[in-house]
This record gives sequence, C-alpha cells and structure tokens, in this order.
Amino acid sequence: MSESATLMDLHRPGATSDIFAGVAALKPSCVPTFAHRRDAIGLPEVAEVDVVRHYTQLSQESHGVDNGPYPLGSCTMKYNPKRNDELAREPGFARAHPLQPAEMLGGVWELYERLQGMICEITGMDACCLAPAAGAHGELAGLLMIRAHYLKLNARRGVVLVPDSAHGTNPASAAMAGFECRIVPSDLRGHVDLEALRQMLTPDVAAFMLTNPSTLGLFESRIVEIADLVHSNGSLLYYDGANLNALMGIVRPGDMGFDVVHVNVHKTFSTPHGGGGPGAGPVAVKKLLAPYLPIPVAVRRDGVAVCDEDRPLSVGKVKSFHGHVGVLLRAYGYLRTMGAVGLREASENAVLNANYLQHRLSHMLPPVYHQVCKHETLLSGEKLNTSARQFAKRLIDYGIHPPTLVGAGCVYFPGDLQSAMLIEPTETETKASLDHQVGIFQKVFDEDATNVWLVESAPLSRKTARIDVKA
Repeated sequence: MSESATLMDLHRPGATSDIFAGVAALKPSCVPTFAHRRDAIGLPEVAEVDVVRHYTQLSQESHGVDNGPYPLGSCTMKYNPKRNDELAREPGFARAHPLQPAEMLGGVWELYERLQGMICEITGMDACCLAPAAGAHGELAGLLMIRAHYLKLNARRGVVLVPDSAHGTNPASAAMAGFECRIVPSDLRGHVDLEALRQMLTPDVAAFMLTNPSTLGLFESRIVEIADLVHSNGSLLYYDGANLNALMGIVRPGDMGFDVVHVNVHKTFSTPHGGGGPGAGPVAVKKLLAPYLPIPVAVRRDGVAVCDEDRPLSVGKVKSFHGHVGVLLRAYGYLRTMGAVGLREASENAVLNANYLQHRLSHMLPPVYHQVCKHETLLSGEKLNTSARQFAKRLIDYGIHPPTLVGAGCVYFPGDLQSAMLIEPTETETKASLDHQVGIFQKVFDEDATNVWLVESAPLSRKTARIDVKA
C-alpha cells in the first residue's frame, strides 16, 4: 500500500488484496521468509453495530462489581473509581516506554517515591518496593528477603509457620521461597492457638505469616503477645496485607510488631482486580530488612526522586522493568483523593457493613464465631436443607455473585466447617444495596425450605449451566 493511499482507496473493490500485497512486498529482513503472509486474513465484513452488540453481550455475560453486588469473602471486590482510570491514561505516563533510560523517567520515580512513603506511613514500615506484580508475588518477595537475611547471618532457619486460617497463597509462597511450611491451629474462638504457637517456635523457624484480621474476619486481639513470642525466638513476623482494608487509617501492622508487609492494592487501594491483567503487590519492611528489598527502589537525592538499583544485598529483580506503573498510578490517585480521614472512614464502613450483614442474616445463616467481625463474616449453612454451596449457586440467578464457600474439601480453615460462606460486602456498598442483598438471601432461604430441587439445580438463568448438580 503506497504512502499516498487514502481512506477512500480502501473502499475500492480489491483494496484489501492490494493492502496485503503491499505488506508482503515489504518482506522485512528480520522476519524469516516462511513466516511472510501470502494471503489475506479473510476477516468477515461486519457492520460496526454488529461488532458493538457482540462485545456488549459478551461483557454482560460476566458478573462484575459494576453491574451487581460482589460479596466474595476475603477478596475485597469493591468499586474502582473511574477517575483513577483517567489518571492512569495521563500521556506522560501512558506513553513512557520501559526501555527508556531511567534518567528519562523522572515522573515515574517521583510517583514511586511518594507512593512508597504513603505505604510506609499506612503500614508503619521504614522502606518499600513497588515492583511485585500481585499480592502473592509480594509475599514471595517478602519471604525471599527473610531468607536472604538469615543466610547473611549464617543461620539455619528453614521453616515458616502459617495459621490454619491463612490464605492458600501463604504456604504456596513459603514453599516457592524454599521454606518448609508448618500449620499452626486455631483455638475455639477462631484465633491463633498461643500455646500451640509457643511449642512450634523452634530454633529452625524463620518467620510466622499472619493475616490480621484473619481470613475468618476476626482481629487477633493478642497480636502484641504473638509478636513478642515470635521475636523472642529470633524469628520474624510477616503480615499478609490482604485484609488491611479493615484497618487502614486505624492501626498499623508495624505498630503491632510486624517486620514485613505486602499490600494488595486491588483490595486496599481500589485498583483493578482479577481478569488476568496486571496487578501490583508492594512490599514494605522495617529497617532490618531494608537492604534486601527488590530493585528498583525510588530514593530522593538532592531533592530529586531517582531510581536506585545499586543495592548489593538486594534479592534482585522480581519483575521485569519497573513494575506496573498504571496500576500504581491508580493507587496513588486513590490515596491522594481519600486522605487520612477518608481511608479511616473506608475501613470503618467496611467493618460496619460486614457486621450489619452478619446481624441481618444471622437468623438464616448463623455466624460460625459469635463475636464482632471485621471486614467480612463467616456464616454457617447448618440451617439449610441443601448446603452453602448450593445456596450460593442460586444467588447467581438473582444477580449476586456467590460468596466464598468454605466446607468439605477446603484446606487451611480451622475446625470442621462442612458448610459455610465467607461474605465481604466492602465499604463501597450502600445500605440500600445491603438491604437488597438481605432480601435475596431471604428469598433463596425460603426456596431452600420449600423447593430443594430448585436450589439444587441452580443456576438456571445462565448460558452455561452447572456441572456438579449433586455438589
């Protein structure tokens, strides 16, 4: 196709063939001859309206927080403000290229240095790296730093302790970092069993990984005692930041005694979640571990933010280039918009919403632990004729995403939970939305009492029906 070709030329008969003939004639030397296209792709001629309708229908077949409640326990599927998407499209950042020399990315380092400081302030840590690509990736980076620390000390500590209420990524990350994982049981109240922990803190323990509040939605009220036990053993305390959404602006992990933290920005700072796209899992540490932070780290020298990769004790790169700048831009925008007061209010509302749902649903789905919860609540399906799994599938027919299911076959959950649901409403759901959800739960509960077959067969309104009808 010649440089003088116009849009009108493309509408001539045979124009498509001309285009491909022109492309083939170029024969770029970097592409081997066998890979050159010889024929037109053969794309169908489709009207714009048909294309738009096709992709709109596809998008409507997926459930998202933009089109309905998403009370997925421990996943914090809260609304993402669209203003942050606009911020991520700022040309100065969107057009920057990762292969540009670091000194040409001054705006990126300024953003990073400021965001690192905000995360350190929120978590009570001393230093931070933004490179990890997701929460579990941040876990791995934190554990690699812990391993590097003990290798530097020539200490043989190859064990990581994980509570039975932990996220499944905790033992997986520990194994990937080269540690043996041992499970610490919970007591009858759903908290860490301190006596069991005391006995398991042997000289070969490198760290204890803990989520606070836990995946059960409970705050470890004896966290200071836990920290003292761990540190007195010469071990470190790792904070899984997945549930920081319940505490930000109220209490800091560093003040509780934690030594290293990862932050799930999609849960806590309202960036996009899931879908296979880019994420971010910044990791922050106390001074003891700061030399081991992955690179790059932004530092301020002579009043200017610059990239620091000259860190001899660093565990090295954990992500190509500089991490996911667009996601971190969204987190920065969220923090600047909310401020200290707004972050605290978000946490308070997350806790308030969870306790409101726990109270309103308790006559149908009794709490597994009868106490004030934090950002999420664990409810039992003991009153159901079917099961929590079947109950959750029926919710799909009414436009509510199923909560997280806990029961037979689930691991890393305490006790004998045969049928339960972990529900997290998040702070971005209004009271009207919560009341709507309560009404749907009541409707499905009544169906479970009068028409078991209907609940067992759900979902009935989706293009793809259930496979495990008997589950």
